[in-house]
Amino acid sequence: MPWEKQFDVEQVLGRAMQAFWANGYDATSMQDLVTATGVNRASLYATYGDKREIFLSALRKYDREVRASMLTALAKSDDPVGAIATVFDRFIAQTETEGGNWGCFLTNTALELAPHDAEVAGLVAAAQMEIEAFFRDMVARGQAMGRFPTTRSADELGRHLLASLLGLLVLIRSRPDPQFLKSIRDSALRLFE
Repeated sequence: MPWEKQFDVEQVLGRAMQAFWANGYDATSMQDLVTATGVNRASLYATYGDKREIFLSALRKYDREVRASMLTALAKSDDPVGAIATVFDRFIAQTETEGGNWGCFLTNTALELAPHDAEVAGLVAAAQMEIEAFFRDMVARGQAMGRFPTTRSADELGRHLLASLLGLLVLIRSRPDPQFLKSIRDSALRLFE
């Protein structure tokens, strides 16, 4: 008779994601994952694999449920400026809760692991390209509506917005001051005045 899991696999993976997101890969031990998930070590290994496999599953979950989900919803907006601002604001909003300086799990991973792990680098790069494409599409839409100047290409402005967002996401970790972060967002949005 097969062994039946006594826990929700996706819910437990979500708890592991939170632990890795808050602390990073290296600083999260298997015991930390046991504590965060409430699932014993043997069951974690049997369900998800080793620590690296748990991490990769958690990173993919974040990418799918946080990053991709947010951009898919915002891509439907009729307000390109509002959609762009919302991407920045969702992360800035973290800092308004105690201990809310986690930033972006993908960006944190880019800094910690991507230089040394080709698979992680590929996951992060693909996500960044999709964020850039979202910004580029919003800029092109705003230009077509006559709301944004056309003196710079949507490609160039999309890359600039990506760079501004990534800078903000790094700063959330070290300087989680909402007013400071909002000034960065406002500076990025001034490109469209």
